[in-house]
Amino acid sequence: MLRAFRDAFRIPDLQRKIVFTLLLLAVYRLGNAIPTPGINAAALANSNSNNSILGLIGLVSGGNLQQFSIFALGVLPYITASIVIQLLTTTIPALEKLSKEGEEGRKKINQYTRYAAIALGTVQATIFSVLFTRDAGNLAPGWDPGLFTILVMVLAQVAGIAFTMWLGERITEVGVGNGISLIITAGIIARYPPEIANTAKLMQAGNLTLFPLLGFILVTLLVIAGIVYVYQAERRVPVQYARKQVGGRSYGGQATFLPIKVNQAGVIPVIFASAMLILPNLLQQATQTRAPAVATFIQRYLSSGGVWYTVLEVLLIVGFTYLYNSVQFDPKRIAEQLREAGGFVPGVRPGTATAEFLGRISTRISLWGAIFLALLVIIPQLVQKATGVTTFQFSGTGLLIIVGVALETLRQLESQLTVRRYDGFISKGRIRGRLQ
Repeated sequence: MLRAFRDAFRIPDLQRKIVFTLLLLAVYRLGNAIPTPGINAAALANSNSNNSILGLIGLVSGGNLQQFSIFALGVLPYITASIVIQLLTTTIPALEKLSKEGEEGRKKINQYTRYAAIALGTVQATIFSVLFTRDAGNLAPGWDPGLFTILVMVLAQVAGIAFTMWLGERITEVGVGNGISLIITAGIIARYPPEIANTAKLMQAGNLTLFPLLGFILVTLLVIAGIVYVYQAERRVPVQYARKQVGGRSYGGQATFLPIKVNQAGVIPVIFASAMLILPNLLQQATQTRAPAVATFIQRYLSSGGVWYTVLEVLLIVGFTYLYNSVQFDPKRIAEQLREAGGFVPGVRPGTATAEFLGRISTRISLWGAIFLALLVIIPQLVQKATGVTTFQFSGTGLLIIVGVALETLRQLESQLTVRRYDGFISKGRIRGRLQ
């Protein structure tokens, strides 16, 4: 796969696409350095340095929510809207009909997703604008926490969300890879250089020894290797197609397989679980003065990193994994499609029996996928406690996103290289034919 990335730089067309993609990602990172009008970025970053509520959004946006830049929310509203629309597509008949209408239907669904992202982003921008302007010290000189200030901040954030979506679409259409995924990956990777620098400072000061750091690096590499292995793992269900006789010729009869990935849901269950666990922290902040007993209970049992918090997060991940897989992988629909195409699973009757067979396989594989995602959440916490390396935000979720996006981008490069090699082979054959 790495050879595909090397060979891509030898083709001028792919070179232009890669350079275009890198330039747009650089524009995105440049926007993350511009604070929202009315905000004192340094004071806000200092006050939010220990805020665990911003962990999920800070992970996706590269830590820019802490300083509330114009791209602070980034593509998070678009991701949430995409997941919601994707789930609604299987439950609302009108959306399900659109999804089956080919390219035009997909364009309509994408348009609805953009509208939903803007609406959701407006709500999120309003909440964070009000939250960050409660302390007058977070505001730039000359700005007051009034309605006009909040309105300016909300408009700046919504414009940033729209521009970020536009950047992602341009990368997808003109560049290489999925634009939204690459923007998320760029935000995650942008956090690593300062964290590596802080870790080096700890070693220079003598607060961190070499052996714990080497152990931390070794576990990180093992986690990356495990992510690559599980990401590509799949159960291949054999499928046989019946032979048809049409006009003296026989068609079909070939044997193939139906791939069912171990981690069908990707990182979505972890995002859902993290988003749900933000609610207790918000409730704690809201009840500190009015209901101190409730705030104390939440802080004791549902604080980030606690035992009950981890148990609840694992249960939510398992539940969301089964929920998302049940929506995305419909055994009845797949069994019906196989029967219409003349295909069958050897040893299993077509129709209901095939649907039940595929359903059992999906259920068992979903359990292993859920366990894998839960381990990605638990292992970083255990490693940080064991090694004492707390300056580097070792996140299994972030590594899963980076590895998944890297593998998909390399696959796209390989496919484009294959097409160009095939076209070159055909063109050379035509030239030789004309010369002869």
